[in-house]
Amino acid sequence: MTPQDRQLTERAAQIEALLGDIESLPDPALRDAVTGIVQDLLALYGEGLARILESVRRRCSDTEGAQVLADLAGDDLVSHLLLLHDLHPVDLQTRVANALEGVRPYLKSHGGNVELLGVEDGVAHLRMQGSCHGCPASAITLKLSIEEALFKAAPDLAGIEAGGAEEPAPLPAGFVPASAVRRRDRMPQSEG
Repeated sequence: MTPQDRQLTERAAQIEALLGDIESLPDPALRDAVTGIVQDLLALYGEGLARILESVRRRCSDTEGAQVLADLAGDDLVSHLLLLHDLHPVDLQTRVANALEGVRPYLKSHGGNVELLGVEDGVAHLRMQGSCHGCPASAITLKLSIEEALFKAAPDLAGIEAGGAEEPAPLPAGFVPASAVRRRDRMPQSEG
């Protein structure tokens, strides 16, 4: 972690502590006023970020714009800000799939693999394959490797459900399989 990243982490912790202090203010009118200011600031910054992304989309060719957005999404701080404001240029399913690709060599080195069945209502449905399913270390492999990779790439993920190759996890009604979704990073499309 760079010194700059360390400072940002410390600043984020300070903000969390201050938000906790705001919630515990005894005066409800003051608490509501301060909360309103924070919400208005977030909305203002969110609109600014949206305009920046729209400007990139308008002024850059598809290839250049996609590269700029990929660079922005690749920065942890910017990526989290984009997620906070629902502006992330890469959809949840693609971020999950890319994270699994990153952890797959580790799983294969232990004789296992994982298949993304799809993402439904923010939950990633996975199927463990090979020796990762049924072995005593499978829970540890899932928790330490897959969960860490997925939640780093997709902190907006609501959960992970995993089954083994012999017993696929039941899928909810209206489930869209990963293979049915176009897998590419996308730029926000203009309306009009």
